[in-house]
Amino acid sequence: MIRRFRPYFSYLRPHRGLLALAILCGVIAGAASGAGLPLMIDRVFPVIFAKDAAALAAWQLVAVTLWIPFVFTVRGVAGYLNTYFVQLVGTRVLEALRLDFFRKLQVLPLSFFQRNSTGDLLSRGLADANQLQVTLTTVANEVVRSPASLVGSIAYIGWKAYHVQGLTLVLVVLAVVPLSVLPIRYIGKKLIKRAGQIQAELGGVTNIFSENLSATKEVRAFNLEAREVARFTRASQTLISAQMKFMKYEKALTPLIEIISAVGISFTLLYAYKVHLDQKTFIVLITALYASYEPIKKLGSLNNEMKRGLGALDRLEAVLRAPVEIIDAPDARPLARATGTLAFERVSFAYESGEPVLRNVSALLPAGTVCALVGPSGAGKSTLANLVPRFFDPVAGRVTLDGHDLRSLRLADLRRNIAIVSQDPVLFNDTIFNNLLFAHPEATRPAIEAAARAAYAHDFILGFPSGYETIVGERGARLSGGQKQRLALARAFLRNAPVLILDEATSALDSDSESAIQLALKHLVVGKTVLIIAHRFSTIRDATKILVFDQGEIVATGNHAELYATNALYKSLYDQQHAGA
Repeated sequence: MIRRFRPYFSYLRPHRGLLALAILCGVIAGAASGAGLPLMIDRVFPVIFAKDAAALAAWQLVAVTLWIPFVFTVRGVAGYLNTYFVQLVGTRVLEALRLDFFRKLQVLPLSFFQRNSTGDLLSRGLADANQLQVTLTTVANEVVRSPASLVGSIAYIGWKAYHVQGLTLVLVVLAVVPLSVLPIRYIGKKLIKRAGQIQAELGGVTNIFSENLSATKEVRAFNLEAREVARFTRASQTLISAQMKFMKYEKALTPLIEIISAVGISFTLLYAYKVHLDQKTFIVLITALYASYEPIKKLGSLNNEMKRGLGALDRLEAVLRAPVEIIDAPDARPLARATGTLAFERVSFAYESGEPVLRNVSALLPAGTVCALVGPSGAGKSTLANLVPRFFDPVAGRVTLDGHDLRSLRLADLRRNIAIVSQDPVLFNDTIFNNLLFAHPEATRPAIEAAARAAYAHDFILGFPSGYETIVGERGARLSGGQKQRLALARAFLRNAPVLILDEATSALDSDSESAIQLALKHLVVGKTVLIIAHRFSTIRDATKILVFDQGEIVATGNHAELYATNALYKSLYDQQHAGA
């Protein structure tokens, strides 16, 4: 079982000196418990309670009695240092593990996040990483400390019993120790499947939490409070049920070992009576024997801890070992500022095997083309646009920028040449200034303010008491939809990339602002290659080229007048929307 954790012990390597010190302290504490206490009973009590004890000199009496606090001091200090250093190592391991998990999330393809819920990923990165950290440090510590304590007590039992009664007494006293392993093996099998179930159910509870917190407005608008409480209650009860099933077996280990140890002590007592073993020797042996059961229980708990860790490890590895599909080629070439010529050459794409979203799509967009993508929902418009910044790679064909296959370019250089304004822009919980700065980290304040003016955002920003230093809240919660959209447009102005993707960029604007923003966009698109994912036909009136999509294929190409006259699908879509307006 330890072999499964072996690759992850690399997290301990940078802290091996500290871990070695923790283990040394653990060995000292274990030896003090396993051999020190029985030795104290063997050597201290007989001296104190001997018939000639009154004849002891004062220094002898002090020396003998000081053995007790000495043993407990060594045991206590070593145990404390062991616990402290293990926790220190564990905290650093957790930091490194979570950092690797978070770093991996940054490079996984968008398709991974479409398959996994946010709440479940949060649970893996927090609860599962914490569980693995506990397991790693516990295993690394107890796998040495507990055996040291066990060996210390058994060695003392063997030495003492052999000198008193020979090998027979040794075998009688230690016969029950191997029996203590049986409940460990039995319970361990029961815990394997329970551990993974707990982590999965915890992910479900976290997902409901996350989903509810991100939809507070909708919950209240549709009177879903009772439904959400009921949904969370069911998930919580399922989690508790899984936890209690695990606990039922885990907590049974200690009493089972204690019952077995009590039986062993009883047999030892019978043997002692039969061979007329003196009371002092019997008490010493029983103390040492009882001391040996504590590390056995800890080793059993360690086995349970490893079962928990395996459940967490399986879930973490689903992320840590997930393939990173969108990466730089070994010979990726740099790209300065592109001119903006885009070409789609017989491109096909599918999110799921056997379900193509794009079929053999070809289109040429010379630099400076303002191209609108039109079609029914699910026709492939957004998918085609997502291929340009390499959020996905085509399964067949290729996309080129200035004649270069996108897969042959450095990913960072490619995306530096693209600006995106989405239908639902995301702002970070930071100042307005920093949210704009993300688009161009080297930009000056005058440049940022100029971009905000171009997006008609400067005036409303200055309307806040803190101006550009206003905190926007989580996902821009303190701003209106139109304000968030205008900040997203300001980012695009500031980035000034040769390729611009607009996913219905004016949809969240009020009617007063929309006409002004349309004028601003006329300046933004000059000299740029623009892809407009159009849901409203009012946004494509300045398009120089329109691609009509239907079921993953381009069924028509042209300008508005040509398509309205020649393409039934385009005419139908336009008329439906125009009639609705």
